[in-house]
Amino acid sequence: MKMRAQSKPAAGTPTVRFPAVAGQFYPENPKDLRTMVNDFLAAAKIVSDKIPKAIIAPHAGYPYSGPIAGSAYACVARGRDRFRRVVLLGPSHFVAFPGLAASSASVFQSPLGPIPVDEEALARVRALPQVTTLDAAHQHEHSLEVHLPFLQIALGEFKLVPLVVGKAASDEVAAVLNELWGGRETCIVVSSDLSHYHDYQTAQQMDRETARAIELLNWQTLGSDQACGYQPIRGLLHVAKTRGLRCRTVDLRNSGDTAGGRERVVGYGAFVFTEG
Repeated sequence: MKMRAQSKPAAGTPTVRFPAVAGQFYPENPKDLRTMVNDFLAAAKIVSDKIPKAIIAPHAGYPYSGPIAGSAYACVARGRDRFRRVVLLGPSHFVAFPGLAASSASVFQSPLGPIPVDEEALARVRALPQVTTLDAAHQHEHSLEVHLPFLQIALGEFKLVPLVVGKAASDEVAAVLNELWGGRETCIVVSSDLSHYHDYQTAQQMDRETARAIELLNWQTLGSDQACGYQPIRGLLHVAKTRGLRCRTVDLRNSGDTAGGRERVVGYGAFVFTEG
């Protein structure tokens, strides 16, 4: 059953962004959802020995990209006692707009419960000219939503800073990330799949090259052919390079490895960024 994406409650009550793709991209039943995500986390084979400052993880339906996302969030879970705020950026699939879009909602809901929005942090970045409030960009967008159950299980309680990225230059995304960077309490999550609809071998080659560019923080080389979320990725890599972060690929597969055929696949990567 498709759920509402946005509510308009009475004055004085929180505005809630309800799930738009529960029951489609991931289970709507909380018990089934929790079991599935825990299984993905438990199956992760490579877990960074450091708590990441930032990750890149995919946003397709869980049968396809969930195992790869689980590899990234198994690393994030190491910061369960540290992280109190998550800055979540993902590309817009349905609405075209310049810059980055905040939501007017004060709560983002998943089948596992509500997540409060860090409204003070959003107020700071709304002062930047490239950030606007555009609920339409959030209403049906899955690139942020599919990460919420992973974050809830990996971290427990935290505040969320959700931003959908439209047509934004790398320095515009970087300025937002620098404003929200914070300290040990803040984790950055960028949502992106990799190559789209190539045959299995072609996708493997393309995604290996993309992963190498990400590891080297070569933000200038990435485009829409490499990753649907290339704009937030470029911004993250730009900041990571100036701040001296290191990147490691912890998983790199495609839909032909998980739940689909191999004639036309979508690539998925899990990347962790550590400081120092």
